[in-house]
Amino acid sequence: MFLQIDTTGMAEQAALMEEQAAEQMNLWTMAQYGGWIMIILALLLAGAIYLFVERLVVLRKAMQEDKSFMDRIKDYIHEGKIESAINLCRSTDTPSARMIEKGISRIGRPMQDVQVAIENVGNLEIGNLEKGLVIMATIAAGAPMLGFLGTVLGMVQTFYNMAQNASGVIEMSALSEGMYQAMVTTIGGLIVGIIAMFAYNFLVARIDSVVRQLEGRTLEFMDLLNEPA
Repeated sequence: MFLQIDTTGMAEQAALMEEQAAEQMNLWTMAQYGGWIMIILALLLAGAIYLFVERLVVLRKAMQEDKSFMDRIKDYIHEGKIESAINLCRSTDTPSARMIEKGISRIGRPMQDVQVAIENVGNLEIGNLEKGLVIMATIAAGAPMLGFLGTVLGMVQTFYNMAQNASGVIEMSALSEGMYQAMVTTIGGLIVGIIAMFAYNFLVARIDSVVRQLEGRTLEFMDLLNEPA
């Protein structure tokens, strides 16, 4: 007598289980399985988003400048209105304006001293623009490592539970659940790390644009001082 198995019913049941699993699986469910490391990753993600938005606002403000700014500075200097030129720089309140203000305050000194003063202010301005980028880079590098740590801890916990099973019978449901929980942290760490990495590189590119703008303003101002009277 042969044992008959209803393969049709089993296939239907398997399809139903797959459909239910697909409906239930989402990011929130996966995050809940990740444990306490997912909380840390969520905090890191929130910090990266905050730093990105805050630096983006600062950089956008730094790049905004009146196109007629240097023309007005040139007119003031040619007319001998040094105080008016300084007041214009202070009212503009941009990194390049603060550099030009320092250069105007050094008019009358050797050109080398003027250029050094401008470059010192420029270095300070660039340092202010780069605030928070170290934290962003740390999040980009550290989040995947935290995810891998969560995976290792989850696997250790799974095998520990298997070792404590005195019956020696390993249930696949318990094993797969533990592995699922372990892999979720890796996914979370990679997501946070990728987002932070792209945000970091975008901010670095914007800072490079501001640096080029500052260099252009410096050369323009030095050419203005070198013009024949």
